[in-house]
Amino acid sequence: MKRFAAIILPVCILLLVFACNNPGASSSADSTSMKTDSNLAKVDSSGGSTAGFKLGVQMWTFKEFSFVDALNKVDSSGIKNIEAFFDQKLGGGMEGSFGTAMSQATREKLKQILQTKGIHIVAMGVIGPKNKKEWIQAFELAKDFELSYITAEPIKTQWDMVDSLAGVYGIPVAIHDHPKPNVYWSPDSVLAAIQGHPHIGSCADIGHWTRNGLNPVECLKKLDGHILGVHLKDVVQFDNPKATDTVVSKGVINFPAVFAELKRQRFQGMLSIEHESNWYHSLPDVIFTKNYYDSLVAKLQ
Repeated sequence: MKRFAAIILPVCILLLVFACNNPGASSSADSTSMKTDSNLAKVDSSGGSTAGFKLGVQMWTFKEFSFVDALNKVDSSGIKNIEAFFDQKLGGGMEGSFGTAMSQATREKLKQILQTKGIHIVAMGVIGPKNKKEWIQAFELAKDFELSYITAEPIKTQWDMVDSLAGVYGIPVAIHDHPKPNVYWSPDSVLAAIQGHPHIGSCADIGHWTRNGLNPVECLKKLDGHILGVHLKDVVQFDNPKATDTVVSKGVINFPAVFAELKRQRFQGMLSIEHESNWYHSLPDVIFTKNYYDSLVAKLQ
């Protein structure tokens, strides 16, 4: 044993000296970790990232057209995400309207059309199912089309049930705000529904907030951490529930401030263009909005 120790001890000393003077692979790994940490710090110091922003079109923008014709318009704009709404006539040789009554064959055909165009239904709404059965049908449809969330305005007595179903299906519900006297006209009422309901969030319609006399940026701040989607629109007048729509950036909303706040919150959802004017010739307005959106996002990088 003593002889064995006498041989091994010098060898160990030599290996220890070699390791101290030759960092080798472990030093390289440490260097990589330091580089990664540095990059993360750079991202954090920028105040957030817009990498998660996703631009879409609320199909209500093209409500005067069939679903398929509206898809063609969305495709022409270069946008690849949509928010569908119930009761839009399907067209394209398909009977009926978009909604829970669609047969499986119709759904499969619609999926093929969407796939061909590379367009994804991210959300649907604004819906207001009357009872649990209708909510389940809505969640089943959302699951079938792999939606990220459902935009809705559930009545107060449904909050617990809706939150439970949203948890079961893994599809959250985003509460939308309409102009006064709608019950959800203020972010405070949306927050009341969210309280104790982890699967309920907000669909922030910044145009309607402006109509209601509310500052959109302050409303976004109130809902920090709960915003699942945004309805991107502009209006011509503040504090007028009947104020008309206009092209985004041409009205009274401060969009650079809105986008800066969403970036600060690290918003990861979809901003859906919802243009509610010039109904039959709104495609150029949608394209203008897309270009404006792109310019704002570029400035935030």
